[in-house]
Amino acid sequence: MASRVEKKLLNLMGRASKEFALLEPNDRVMVCVSGGKDSFAMLNLLRTLIRRLPFSVELIAVNLDQKQPGFPVEVLPNYFEAEGYDYRVIERDTYSVVTDKIEEGKTYCSLCSRLRRGILYSVAVELGCTKIALGHHREDAIETLLLNLFYSGQIKAMPPRLRSDDGRNVVIRPLIYCAEADIAAFAEEQAFPIIPCNLCGSQENLKRKQVRQLIETLHADNDKVKGNLFASLSHVRATHLMDPLLRSVMGLDDARGRDEGLDAIGASGDIDDCGLSLHG
Repeated sequence: MASRVEKKLLNLMGRASKEFALLEPNDRVMVCVSGGKDSFAMLNLLRTLIRRLPFSVELIAVNLDQKQPGFPVEVLPNYFEAEGYDYRVIERDTYSVVTDKIEEGKTYCSLCSRLRRGILYSVAVELGCTKIALGHHREDAIETLLLNLFYSGQIKAMPPRLRSDDGRNVVIRPLIYCAEADIAAFAEEQAFPIIPCNLCGSQENLKRKQVRQLIETLHADNDKVKGNLFASLSHVRATHLMDPLLRSVMGLDDARGRDEGLDAIGASGDIDDCGLSLHG
C-alpha cells in the first residue's frame, strides 16, 4: 500500500503530466538516474504512474558514468536489475575534462552540466527515446529563477517541458510540482542506495548554495516564501514587465502608439530614478 508521501508525490506528478503533456501515448522515456534521491524517486514514481495510464509508455533508465574517482559503479546496475528496470550505463570520462579545464577553487557545475547534457541528448536519439526525464523539483525551479535574476539579468527558470535548442529532444521534469522535503522523505522510506556527488556537491562557494540559503532564511521567517516564488512562475503579468518582444507579441502597446514627447525625454536622458520627467 502506498504511503501518504508517495500518494502526494504521485498526485503532483500526475497533475504535472496532465497539465503539460509530459507523458503521451507510445512515449519512450529516457529517465536520467544519477544516483541521487531525486532521480531515484522520479524513476520509482514514474513506473507506478505509467501503470495507471490508459495508454502505453516505456521507460529506460540511463546513468552516465563520468569516471569520478571512487564512484561505486556497481550500485546502479545492481539496483536496476534487482528492480527489473530496462537500463543503460553510458561511460564517458567528463571528470578529467572538467578538472583539467576548471581552475582549482572554481565551480565545476556549469561545464559538467553542459558536457553531461550533450551526451545524454545524443544517447536519447540513439535509443529512440521521445522524451528525456530529469529529476528537478520545486526548489530547483525557484533557485534557478533567483540565480537568473541575480546573475544573468533574466526572468527564467525550469519549465516542465522544453524542446532542446537543437530540436532533437523533448526534456520533461515530472517532479516539478514536488517539494524537496517530500522527495527526501520518500527516498528514505524506500531506502534507495543513494550515491553522493563528490565532484561539485562538496564545493562550498557555489552560487546555488548561497541562493538556497537565502531562500531558506526567508522561508524560516515566512513559510509562504517558497510557495509564492513557485507560484510566480505561473502568474506572469506581462503588462508589468519590460520585454519589448513579449509586449509586442501580446499587443500591449499597440493602442498607445508612439509618444514622441516621451521619446524626446528619453533621448535626452532627462528622467529621474523613478522614471518621471524632471521638467514637470
